[in-house]
Amino acid sequence: MNKNEQPVRIAQITCGAEYSGIQNEITSAAETVGAKMFYPDVVLKDVKRAYKDFGLPVKSPDLKLAIARAEAIVEGRIEADGIFIASCFRCAEAAIVRNELRRYIIENSKIPVVSYSFNERTGASTLLTRLEALSTIAKRRSLMAREVQVGTTMGVDSGSSTTKCIIMRDNEIIGTGWRPTTDVLKSADDVIDLALKEADLKISDIEATATTGYGRFLVGKHLKADLIQEELTVNSKGAVYLANAQKGFATVIDIGGMDNKAISVNDGIPGSFTMGGICAGASGRFLEMTAKRLDVDITELGPLSMESEGGENVPMNSYCIVFGTQSLVNALAAGYKRADVAAAACHSVAQQVYEQQLQEVDIKEPVIMVGGSALIQGLVRAMGRMLRTEVVVPHHAQYIGAVGGALISSGFVDKKEKSKEA
Repeated sequence: MNKNEQPVRIAQITCGAEYSGIQNEITSAAETVGAKMFYPDVVLKDVKRAYKDFGLPVKSPDLKLAIARAEAIVEGRIEADGIFIASCFRCAEAAIVRNELRRYIIENSKIPVVSYSFNERTGASTLLTRLEALSTIAKRRSLMAREVQVGTTMGVDSGSSTTKCIIMRDNEIIGTGWRPTTDVLKSADDVIDLALKEADLKISDIEATATTGYGRFLVGKHLKADLIQEELTVNSKGAVYLANAQKGFATVIDIGGMDNKAISVNDGIPGSFTMGGICAGASGRFLEMTAKRLDVDITELGPLSMESEGGENVPMNSYCIVFGTQSLVNALAAGYKRADVAAAACHSVAQQVYEQQLQEVDIKEPVIMVGGSALIQGLVRAMGRMLRTEVVVPHHAQYIGAVGGALISSGFVDKKEKSKEA
């Protein structure tokens, strides 16, 4: 953070953070991304009034305090750039309050919110991307609001499973590159070479570059990128851009190789979001293992799953990747068809994402699925049935982070042009 730049102020509305011993982890993660956590100050009469206004018959004094803090922010008595709502995953009452407060804030303000359930082992590294996203939305709102790409820009998404590159020129995609992630820098260089070749450009033709994904810092330093940004904001921007849904509300779902993301977007800017998952069994990694067990390439898993009516009757456990794999073996041994097992795996992943993450955001149409897993038709079908809506999968969905990076980084083209004129 620039020495003259004011830290982003994130209001902490939590219950049990001190008791569980993770308060220092929250503070540490915030400081790493140039943000400052603070508890909104309220007095006893505020707590009594808010509790009465809100109408939830909660017993916990800490939860009553949380309600009062949320009301103080929404009413404008306390200013905040972002809000972090969290509670212990063991407390059902806290989960209800956390969900209602998130909805209340989103409906009555434009302040970005992240909701999270923690345990005693939650560390700063787990919280980092969430707080980085809150900080990014607050500091770079003008960049996030960008709807049209200008100049010649490049986005590189260094993901856990794959590395992607997109080159855009004057609001059109002209070059793409995709490779499995092995050596982080080599994979990045390879996809850049592929995209440059397709675009018939040299690296010197690129006017601005952005990196995202797990390897964003290493690749960003390697490329001297103009923008290094976490994937929550970049993916949501890329999703609504490709789906032509930059105006109004949308919901973005990204089931990745290691974690999942669910993002509520309003006018192209994330309002609330959640990420993570219980286990890799509820992620794209489980589908990769399913394809391997069924002796098909991951690109063939989608068509195979669509040969089934849905596979909901095949017993499947995706809470844990170990037990999920055992379910695959048992289903095949019991004589279920390969197509039904493929569809069952897709249904199981969709079900766990729905139960564990989509409860943390408000689902509003259009629902946009992105990432490589969005190309698995059985997963898209299962998610659509779960949400009872038609799920949109835009063209280039697997390049979503790179697209968002190329789009947002074009803001630096504007700055460079103004600098030349000056």
